Amino acid sequence: MKTDTIFYQLFQTLPSILFELIGKPATEAEAYQFTSVEIKELAFRFDGLFIPDSEIPEQPIYFVEVQFQPKADFYWRLFTEIFVYLNQYQPKNDFHAVAIFAKRSLDPGVPMQYRGLLMSQQITFIYLDELEVTTDNSIGLGMVQLVVEKEETAIDHTRQLIQKSRQQLADASKRQKVLELLETILVYKLSNLTRQEIEAMFTLDELKQTRYFREVAEEAKVQGKLEGKLEGRLEGKLEGRLEGKLEGKLEGKLEGKLETVPLLLQLGLTVEQIAANLAVDIEAVRKVAETSVNETPSE
Repeated sequence: MKTDTIFYQLFQTLPSILFELIGKPATEAEAYQFTSVEIKELAFRFDGLFIPDSEIPEQPIYFVEVQFQPKADFYWRLFTEIFVYLNQYQPKNDFHAVAIFAKRSLDPGVPMQYRGLLMSQQITFIYLDELEVTTDNSIGLGMVQLVVEKEETAIDHTRQLIQKSRQQLADASKRQKVLELLETILVYKLSNLTRQEIEAMFTLDELKQTRYFREVAEEAKVQGKLEGKLEGRLEGKLEGRLEGKLEGKLEGKLEGKLETVPLLLQLGLTVEQIAANLAVDIEAVRKVAETSVNETPSE
């Protein structure tokens, strides 16, 4: 899964993350709606768009972009998206841009043509690898840090966040969504983790509700059906071949015995005696005898 998709889900589930990142009270998220708006002219879509409630026009719109790969035109594209959006929707609110980078070295620097935005402090820069990791951090910030955390500490951090979500999130649906996101981040970051290692971090009830568990269960079900069909076909083919070979051998032996019937009749043996000596059905011997008599030319 791509990191921008993960962050979209993070913002959607815990919108307070943005305000914590830019140093504002997490409660400000209550006055905002996180949404996804497409810019029609260029088919752009922001990683995060926070639109304030209509009754508080003094609050700015927050445009959020997340970058985990080098991109020289990052700011050119970001500001183009912002100004096209402003032209298209013409909101009454001011705006603020938030650029989130996995690390500082990915920041290409704001072009001089946009220095006015820097001077007006309308853009905030976040470098995830420089965020201070503490036990006091919220679940949201902890999940953001987990995305860029080193593999050797990611598992322990995940366990802490799982425990914290159980203790702090009273809303069952939100808690379940957080657990699914933690699971997604784990799979994204630590692709070498076995299914058993991932399952060990969650209780059985929690795991049964996650998309990961449902997908794994469905895959196992499908795989079981396919394996069952394949085994059935292989067994059927094998049994058919064995039966065919066995029947062929038996028929060959019987034919060989019946071929001697005419000779034994000429030697004076009766049908009953021939059937007993060859260990074959008497009716089969009688048919061969009758055919032999019919085929003998009259003198």
